[in-house]
Amino acid sequence: MSIFSVQNVMRLPIALLLLATAPFGQSPARQLSPQIPQDDAIRIREFYRLADKIQNQIWPNWDKVPAPLMLVTENTEFLTHHPAPPKEFTKVDGGFYERPRQFPTALLATFPAFGPPSVIVIGEPKNTESKTSTPWLVTLMHEHFHQLQNAQLDYYKGVESLGLSHGDQSGMWMLNYAFPYENPQVAEGFGHLRDLLLTAVSEKDDVAFAKLAKQYASQRREFLAQLSADDHKYFSFQIWQEGIARYTQIMAAETAVSYQASEEYKALPDFESFVAYAARARRETLDELKHADLAKGKRVVFYSFGGTEGLLLDRLDPKWKSEYFLRMFSTDSYFETQ
Repeated sequence: MSIFSVQNVMRLPIALLLLATAPFGQSPARQLSPQIPQDDAIRIREFYRLADKIQNQIWPNWDKVPAPLMLVTENTEFLTHHPAPPKEFTKVDGGFYERPRQFPTALLATFPAFGPPSVIVIGEPKNTESKTSTPWLVTLMHEHFHQLQNAQLDYYKGVESLGLSHGDQSGMWMLNYAFPYENPQVAEGFGHLRDLLLTAVSEKDDVAFAKLAKQYASQRREFLAQLSADDHKYFSFQIWQEGIARYTQIMAAETAVSYQASEEYKALPDFESFVAYAARARRETLDELKHADLAKGKRVVFYSFGGTEGLLLDRLDPKWKSEYFLRMFSTDSYFETQ
């Protein structure tokens, strides 16, 4: 499967994505600068409005991170909130800059396309897995969290220091690392761990939850012990990066329950209230994990698994996020004392 054909289940490698100015899918030169479609402009305005209201309720100082976004439409890419738009972009109305399309219309990724800061690059809702406006906005919060991760001091140097590229200078190792997904012992161990995690997260009684959480932490350590050092680091990196981004996506949906959408956003033909979406956001991730198969789903399972671990951590230690960026690329330490 081409890396460009996957939507919100992967982060594209930096080295490849820096080819943003290459003529991939580029449209012929146009005489007039197009304007961003009205519905898309409304959605993007609503994203920034939503983020401003809820982001610091989820992660402290999240609002300090730049949040440039580039929308990929059929013929045009529209860039906004970038501190220094590249010269190939032309300014148009509404705070947007445009250039002929160069990325796939179904793309969903966050990366330093033009050098820092990282840019959210996303297709219109109809071309992504979100399909409609409200899930699309909440997915943008997931991507915006990647901007917070990327903005941490020495993030990129730290990723390199993991030593997982094994000579791959393209960055493709983040997607294609040879994790033993199909190893029967590893797949079976993961399946057991997945079931324990779901049981613990679903337990309502505090005493029973504490016992299940302790059992889960012990089983988690046993599972990781069977992995090689590099496989362990890769697993931990994916949980830290993509899993907690999924957790943040759930938190964004639930925090947005108290958010008052603008009248222009509510007038969109595919409008869904944040209350309605929040009611199913957590359940969708839990259901996804329930049916996750490591051998078949491979890297994709880290999203729902790590997202559910974030929900578990909320009950184990409500202050766990204060240490998240001090313990880069791994959440293992949260489970060491259980």
